Amino acid sequence: MRLYDYFRSSAAYRVRIALNWKGLRPEREFVHLRRGVQRQEGYRTLNPQGLVPALALDDGRVLTQSLAILEFLEETHPAPPLLPAAAADRARVRSIALAIACDIHPIDNLRVLDYLTGTLGVAAEAKDGWYRYWIDVGFEALERSLARDPATGRHCHGDVPTLADVCLVPQIANARRVGMDLSPYPTLTRIEAECLELPAFADAAPARQPDAE
Repeated sequence: MRLYDYFRSSAAYRVRIALNWKGLRPEREFVHLRRGVQRQEGYRTLNPQGLVPALALDDGRVLTQSLAILEFLEETHPAPPLLPAAAADRARVRSIALAIACDIHPIDNLRVLDYLTGTLGVAAEAKDGWYRYWIDVGFEALERSLARDPATGRHCHGDVPTLADVCLVPQIANARRVGMDLSPYPTLTRIEAECLELPAFADAAPARQPDAE
């Protein structure tokens, strides 16, 4: 396998965590989003969306979209698992992951922020305000949901990491990067701290990647 990656991409960060958790070490190729490598013809041929991550399989097929890649890894390398055994528990984990990956992250993605500043002429301060606002909206709901649900344990679901934690930790990293006050979210930050004690999460952090700047 070959992972097309960018150190600061939270979607790629999710996949790095899962690969570490599964004990997989694919080849790495770095797609520098700030330099526009994702828009070059070579990469657009591989992934027409021009997004990271992409996972090229040994048979020549290329998987895109981080959640699809996470599900593929879970199905092809089920141990150690990132989804619980019971159907209702799996649905809860997926709902948390989707709330982050589909409701919070896309609104603050690089191409959205570039459109705000480059096309609409939004000032940098207003752009950062947009970023923080939508993370706050999502985190407020997640904090309330996780704090009151007895299924929450040391991690988002129970005491073992799941896909929910794989999505949560990169999103908190995004929030920290723009200087958000995370004190209103003690459950989320407690879970983050638990996750970062684990090598699979710690070694996937943006600052530890070979392409980190």
